[in-house]
Amino acid sequence: MRLPNDAVVGSVAAVGGVGGVGAPSSESDPRVLHRRRGGPTALRILLGSQLRRLREDKRISTEDAAWVIRGSHSKISRMELGRVGFKERDVADLLTLYGVTDPADRDGLLELAREANSPGWWHHYGDVLPSWFETYLGLEEAAALVRTYDVHCVPELLQSEGYAGAVLRLQHPDASEADLRRRVRVRMTRQERFARPGAPVLWALIDEAVLRRPVGGRDVMRDQLRHLVAMADVPTVTVQIVPFAARRPVLASPPFTVLRFAEADLPDVVYLEHLTTALYLDRGPDVEAYLGRVEQLADVALPPDLTVRFLLELLHAV
Repeated sequence: MRLPNDAVVGSVAAVGGVGGVGAPSSESDPRVLHRRRGGPTALRILLGSQLRRLREDKRISTEDAAWVIRGSHSKISRMELGRVGFKERDVADLLTLYGVTDPADRDGLLELAREANSPGWWHHYGDVLPSWFETYLGLEEAAALVRTYDVHCVPELLQSEGYAGAVLRLQHPDASEADLRRRVRVRMTRQERFARPGAPVLWALIDEAVLRRPVGGRDVMRDQLRHLVAMADVPTVTVQIVPFAARRPVLASPPFTVLRFAEADLPDVVYLEHLTTALYLDRGPDVEAYLGRVEQLADVALPPDLTVRFLLELLHAV
């Protein structure tokens, strides 16, 4: 089974390409990179990719590039992977080394470096967010397509405020009420993107066990079910339930999210969250394995219209 929102994904691809499909040739032009939208994490990856391309085109080693910016081979590698911030002076020196002399080209990349160093909105919540999750928020903010599967809880991007508070209270039993409110605010802020123009596509697969597990009490669960029905009506959102009575058995997987970006230079990223850390996978074979898992789950899940019917029936029964 393919993504139900093919038309929506097609529109994303038409304006910027999704995972490289339909991307305009200007993607590699440094003069247009600074016009790309996205959070600082995605901008760092995009700028790093462009710097790597420029270096490789000139056949310059990472060691020689590092010498010019008074750094190390590992610093160049981290810059090209977008895992560190960029000093404007370092970018300017590298552009000179790589033969980028056109003022328009240089200005575009230097502006991108400045934007990539600006903090995202989530930095205001750094006291309640682990650093490894801030990285995810940066990627999610820039994603054009989010595919997620959960067997434990309603996906965070679809949680009602009451449900989010109940889940977070279970996850952080020692947190103060003020901290819990800030954590809930982060989740609600992430969801606001779906009410704005140019909203990303969200495709959520939810195991039936999630909805059978009472969280926060009857009123909270009823409100959560109503929220899922409402979100399923959003044009860029698809919700599917993987039922116990699937037409063929599929083993439940640990929760995962696959992020896809409009920029062709950004590979798909698989996000796997653990108790105290997270994994970010972007190697082709790893991503393909998880995309295959999405297809398997979607193939046995209820179609979107039957999912809404299922949610309404469950709402009446709760």
